[in-house]
Amino acid sequence: MPEHRELLPDPLPTEPLAVVAAWLAEAWAARRQPNANSMVLATSTADGKPSARVVLCKDIVPQPGYIVFYTNYLSSKGRQLKDNPRAAAVMHWDALHRQVRIEGQIVPAPAADSDSYFATRAWQSRVSAWASAQSEPIDSRSTLLGAVTAMARRFGAPTPGSPGADDTVQVTIPRPPHWGGYRLWADTVELWAEGEARIHDRALWTRSLTATRGSSFSTGAWSATRLQP
Repeated sequence: MPEHRELLPDPLPTEPLAVVAAWLAEAWAARRQPNANSMVLATSTADGKPSARVVLCKDIVPQPGYIVFYTNYLSSKGRQLKDNPRAAAVMHWDALHRQVRIEGQIVPAPAADSDSYFATRAWQSRVSAWASAQSEPIDSRSTLLGAVTAMARRFGAPTPGSPGADDTVQVTIPRPPHWGGYRLWADTVELWAEGEARIHDRALWTRSLTATRGSSFSTGAWSATRLQP
């Protein structure tokens, strides 16, 4: 595959998340990494102690401007997002010489969206979402596996990993109330494209967000500027 060295256009696009969506689509098409939608998500406690982990970006909605990921609401990151509902995310596609940074406000995704996505997950993943108290201590792995087995029985499913427990199993497993999606409403987006001789191309977009009813925001227009590398 030829080296990908496309820089940012001039003038800069007015909608940065549309560029992010296009870059993600190109990363999937390139098949250079198994999870092209992986991103580092950074959160912090109410008193400002940061932490970061890798999650999967499940949707990019350029208008009105948010990205979506899913997790356990009672996990450490879920608790941090409740106490301090701001987050930052980084997507990095090394083979395509591109990086995206996004910062903004966090709100839970609508329950209907979380239900719809949960129903698309493999039944084994749906069982584990019920069985695992994510981020909480446990005395042994065997205890965790026992919880998985017990939860599989609750829903009439075989134990994941047992003989015959493959993807052909048909079982109804509803979404647990402690699991669902978040929307990261972007107020800051930075795009980075690698340049020759480390003369990279960087640009920053910012806008205002004003909270409205229904866990949404009214948005100001994006303001864009190039940055020195």
